[in-house]
Amino acid sequence: MDLLTLENLGTLVMLIFLQAVLGFDNLLYISIESQRAPIADQARVRRWGILIAIALRIILLFVMIQLLQVLSQTLFTLDFEGIITGEFTFATLVFLFGGGFIMYTAVKEIAHLLAVDHLGAGVDQKKRKSAASVIALIVFMNLIFSFDSILSAIAITTIFPILAIAILLSGVGMLLLADKVSEFIERNRMYEVLGLMVLLIVGVVLLGEGGHQAHMKLFGYEVIAMSKSTFYFSIVVLFIVQILQTGYRRKLDTVRKHRAAQVGPEAKPLGAVE
Repeated sequence: MDLLTLENLGTLVMLIFLQAVLGFDNLLYISIESQRAPIADQARVRRWGILIAIALRIILLFVMIQLLQVLSQTLFTLDFEGIITGEFTFATLVFLFGGGFIMYTAVKEIAHLLAVDHLGAGVDQKKRKSAASVIALIVFMNLIFSFDSILSAIAITTIFPILAIAILLSGVGMLLLADKVSEFIERNRMYEVLGLMVLLIVGVVLLGEGGHQAHMKLFGYEVIAMSKSTFYFSIVVLFIVQILQTGYRRKLDTVRKHRAAQVGPEAKPLGAVE
């Protein structure tokens, strides 16, 4: 097979773009989770987590291409009329359990950020994990994120070299951007909450996709998958709202400082704690 054709080149460009778009939420997770590691190990954790995940993603790609028929075979069915019905394959189970786990992780981290003891703690007082445990979790979550992106890529082409090159190039992009994204989140803590909300929506999307592919009905209502356009529109709206809030907060801080300077050095800014 001749790989050096314009058609394959166009497919490669499309796949790289697809992997970059679908990998955005993965990059957010890596940046947030790596901050749980010891400070001195965080950059190394991100690098090794991404490198190991790339290798496992290529292995997963090869296995999925070989087992496309197996992945689509029904493993079992549920038929509790009026409660839950559906036909479950290996792929739908990965979507359902993966989506549920991502939602659990996002809710747990959001609850931690909102906890009273966290509000009074500095960045250095976070509960740290070992570098190995963080790398293992990053790799595991990367595989969950990868399943959706690989299935989408296989729908475009099943030529393994092209798919592997797209994964490698998108992985290189993640390596180059991981430190920058992590530093940005470290400087702008509110964007950590935004990143976790994105992960929460990703979990909902995966649950919907798994339920839709399994033709699942809950209490008589069919599970409908969220469209990709709706998902990305939601993400864009979240970022726009966060940017507007950040700008408004900075403007308020500027006004408060200006008023304090006019009243006198002994006056406290609005909202200051006595």
